[in-house]
Order: sequence, then structure tokens, then C-alpha cells
Amino acid sequence: MISTSTALDVARGVSRLLLADGYSPILEFTLPNGRRLDVAAIGPGGEILGVEIKVALADLRGDSKWPDYLEYCDLFYFAIPPDFPPEHVAHQTGLIVADRYGGAIIKQAEAQTLHTSRRKAVTIGFARCAAERLSRNLDAIALAQRPGLVIPGSDDQPSAAKASGARPMKNAD
Repeated sequence: MISTSTALDVARGVSRLLLADGYSPILEFTLPNGRRLDVAAIGPGGEILGVEIKVALADLRGDSKWPDYLEYCDLFYFAIPPDFPPEHVAHQTGLIVADRYGGAIIKQAEAQTLHTSRRKAVTIGFARCAAERLSRNLDAIALAQRPGLVIPGSDDQPSAAKASGARPMKNAD
């Protein structure tokens, strides 16, 4: 989970950079292997880009899980804030330096090609995650605009489906 304000600022800058480059990013995306990327994005050609954010040297040094992301990304980057020493980042990955306003690619990631079935699994998971988050955000907006609004299927709201014993669809996020 993105847990510090500095990490959140870096995530915002990375997202702004990726959007400007034609990618569609989401934060905290869980891959099929159970690992969670800080930022995942799909590019205009369907390429999968992953970003791991590091804001503390101790966190970077203690991270042994990042190679598990590589099998699920065409491009993989570490993202760091401007005051982070870049020489400590793994040389076999791309590097982004970002703050809350934007970011820059300092070192391009080496492209690899995902197997078709793996790409399909990641792409479908990404689409479902993004759609479910959008739906939850729309519900939150509706509730903010109309307090007391009943949203069917919401855990904290009564619904006809719950009263009838119908099973709600499972949330994949």
C-alpha cells in the first residue's frame, strides 16, 4: 500500500507522466501472482508497464520481491523522489524520478514481450480493477450528493437482492 505522503506524491507524478505519454495508469494493482504493483499502466499498444515506488533507501535495500513483477510487465520501472540517491536502484530496471507535479524517465526500461496468455490475464484483471474502482467512486459521489441514497448491493445499505437471499457478484479487486 502507498503509505507515505512522499510515496503518494511520487505516485501522482508517475501517473501524470504516464498519462502524458499515452498510458492509462492505476495505483496498487494486484498481479495474477498475488504481488501488488504501486502503479500499473496499459499503453496505447496494449503493453503492460509496472512501477515500484521507493522513497527510503532501507525499503529499497530490503525489497527482494520486485523481480516477481518482471514476468507480468513489458516494461518495469522504479520510481523515486528527486532527493533519492539513484545509484542504489537496480541497474537492470528503468528509472523514473517524480514528485507531485510530474516526472521524468531517467533510464528507459528494457522491453520484453509477455506471453499472450499472461498478457490476456493481466489486461483482463486491469480492466476489471479499473471498472470496479470507477463504479465504487461513482457510488461515493452519488452518496455525497444525496445522503441517505440506497445503493443496491452495497455492504452497508439494504437491498432487494439481500432481502431475497440472492448472492452478490464477487469483487475481484
